[in-house]
Amino acid sequence: MAIHSTALIDPSAQLAPDVQVGAYTVIGAGVVIGAGTWIGPHVVIDGPTTIGRDNKIFQFASIGAAPQDLKYNNEPTRLEIGDRNTFRENTTINRGTTKDQLVTRIGSDNLFMTGSHVGHDCVIGSHCVLANYGTLGGHVIIGDWVHMGGFAGIHQFCQVGAHAFIANNTAVTRDVPPFVMAVGRPAEPHSVNSEGLKRRGYSPEQIRNIRDAYRILYRSQLKLIEATEQIEQRAKTQPELQPLVDFLNDSTPRRERVGIVR
Repeated sequence: MAIHSTALIDPSAQLAPDVQVGAYTVIGAGVVIGAGTWIGPHVVIDGPTTIGRDNKIFQFASIGAAPQDLKYNNEPTRLEIGDRNTFRENTTINRGTTKDQLVTRIGSDNLFMTGSHVGHDCVIGSHCVLANYGTLGGHVIIGDWVHMGGFAGIHQFCQVGAHAFIANNTAVTRDVPPFVMAVGRPAEPHSVNSEGLKRRGYSPEQIRNIRDAYRILYRSQLKLIEATEQIEQRAKTQPELQPLVDFLNDSTPRRERVGIVR
């Protein structure tokens, strides 16, 4: 175990044998860290926090600190992080609260660039990118393959669907459906994230079908329920549209629906 002599590690913390810990890093009680994870200098990791395999945590990151919520009263909430994530300098990730499911969850293969922030009770999928100073309020849900530009922010209780793209400096105050590129303050739908879909192996026909569904949702002047019904019919023969249908019909009890960007 390559642990710098100046690092402070609570005796109850569980680190895999090959975990590397840099100078002046502090790892608190209730922290579990998986094999192959590298932790740079001057990092603070509070528990209860579980971190998977092969993660990289750069200097001055704060992982698993108490939620920034005035109602929080030191309850035993937690943070769960998957594998192969990268947390760059000054990233802050907070634990959950008792007002939700007690946990903040992060999937695998994500990149959190300098100064990015994940608030309490957020749920983040895999293969996401939060560019510099991208910020998530509490209770935000983000699907897989979501990219956020620099200085973008997402308001609490909002949801962003898989493969969506949030442009730089965008302020998201309503839900952003899958595949949609959102721009502006407040965010408005701009187009389909076609370039991202190409990179992830979507065929030209699938992208065309998604664009047609986008036009139904945003260009047809239909009411939301009518547009959803039309897209749902198309999804029977165009399965790539099913994530969009599921998102538009979502009634998850834990969420306070704020409406979609339109």
